[in-house]
Amino acid sequence: MSVYSETVMDHFRNPRNVGEIADADGVGEVGNAKCGDIMKIYLKIEDGIIKDAKFNTFGCGSAIASSSMATEMIKGKPVEEALELTNKAVVEALDGLPVQKIHCSVLAEEAVKAALKDYYDKNGIAYDAAIFGEKA
Repeated sequence: MSVYSETVMDHFRNPRNVGEIADADGVGEVGNAKCGDIMKIYLKIEDGIIKDAKFNTFGCGSAIASSSMATEMIKGKPVEEALELTNKAVVEALDGLPVQKIHCSVLAEEAVKAALKDYYDKNGIAYDAAIFGEKA
């Protein structure tokens, strides 16, 4: 019996949205020094809607599956809705992750938020710093 759900295995074996967006409107890169995973998310945003999302992840199968699922979950969504993406939602969409791999879903949430913050910064859009875990 596998410790990974069929959904995790599918997103690991057949990841969606792998690659880069050359003229991305927002790019976020995060990493976890403890496990060595590095996740980079690229966003194409038009009229406040995420038209495309791609990722490059260096890491384990759970990190790749989490990146793949996160990009699927935010494509076509308004920026404000994408900001609400949580690692818990990613884990649920993947039908679970082993406890020791939950940090991979946290990285996916952080990468999406980092890309959205980059988009806000590049476009001079005001935002509440607390959304991104920053102190005002």
